[in-house]
Amino acid sequence: MTEKILIGWQKQPNKLNIQGTIEQAIKIITGEDVELNASGRTDAGVHALGQVANFKTNSNIPIEKISIALNSNLKQSIRIKSAEEVNEKFHARLSCKRKTYRYIINNSEFSSAIYRNLETHIPQKLNTEKMKKAIKHFVGEHDFKAFKASGTSSKSSVRTIYNARLIEMLNSRIYIELTGNGFLYNMVRIISGTLVEVGLERICPDSIPNIIGSKDRNLAGKTLPPNGLYLVDVEYDM
Repeated sequence: MTEKILIGWQKQPNKLNIQGTIEQAIKIITGEDVELNASGRTDAGVHALGQVANFKTNSNIPIEKISIALNSNLKQSIRIKSAEEVNEKFHARLSCKRKTYRYIINNSEFSSAIYRNLETHIPQKLNTEKMKKAIKHFVGEHDFKAFKASGTSSKSSVRTIYNARLIEMLNSRIYIELTGNGFLYNMVRIISGTLVEVGLERICPDSIPNIIGSKDRNLAGKTLPPNGLYLVDVEYDM
């Protein structure tokens, strides 16, 4: 499932959104009003390559036909990649075990006209070796209070990062990929912004543990724009 630029997941009155649009398509093919539960809410401008959502239905439409039927009633900016039956207790968010996010940086001299809404352009040459050294410090269970946006509703800011890597692509793109058991609001964008500061040699790679331990948002980097962020994968124990 992919998301249209500048619209978020969460249903809001009189505003274009992913959740409401898909729920309308479901009603067209089933005649039922449903409530979609997503693995997480993506903000406007953020992209989803592997979003997962579930709903309950009494429809007798064959499961293998659901995605085809929905896609025929959706704009091309939203695609349902597959559908399957799950246990009654399954919940796309509560049953989730791991998520992977990717942040894409265009580190070439000039921004791209075609991909301008699909990546973040940083023209200054980044020191990727230092960024690779810094990103390793995020792996493990930490209190990520220094890397969450103000107003975050989560009671605890403790999260576990299972894998963190920086990938240099041949076209001057840099991928920052994080896999964890959950992420705070803007956490990936703030971690990515902090790594950019490392790449610009404004923050030392070995300072990351101290920034994490400080729990001070002011010591971490800027929150990068939403257009470079992708929800890549959501994993379940099924």
